[in-house]
Amino acid sequence: MSHAASDGEATVSEADLKFIRLSYEVAQVSRENGNHPFGALLVSDQGELLLRGENSVITERDCTGHAELNLLREASRKYSRELLATCTIYASTEPCPMCSAAIFWANVKRVVFGLGTESLNQIVGDQTEEVMHIPAREVLSRGRKHIEVLGPVLEEEGRKPHNGFWR
Repeated sequence: MSHAASDGEATVSEADLKFIRLSYEVAQVSRENGNHPFGALLVSDQGELLLRGENSVITERDCTGHAELNLLREASRKYSRELLATCTIYASTEPCPMCSAAIFWANVKRVVFGLGTESLNQIVGDQTEEVMHIPAREVLSRGRKHIEVLGPVLEEEGRKPHNGFWR
């Protein structure tokens, strides 16, 4: 079974696959709760699930209510920057530029995402103009600290929460 990683020699582990699948479940719950189908997880370096984040753009009427940003707001209040530096964010979809910047500022050093931006844009089509074509790797590469980015991972599975949502 091959999985794209695209960050030098980094590879995707079985634990990474487990958490990406769980992020897809969170994305589905977000959709069921009346929001866009995006989910994110914060996981310790010991493999402990610390937090889940859902999208809340629609129900909270907050354009910044992306799953990763909601997760990081809570994480920043609850955990130290030192602990966050040892954690991984699992995002159901490649983090947008806003969320990528928040990952940088939160001091998280590892990101694994499922559905890539290009695949999401194919799914969304012309249903919205709220699309930015700036990959997370590009945003995160502009900072002084290295943040490992792996993905896309299990993209076909990542399409499921989006099926029928955007059309």
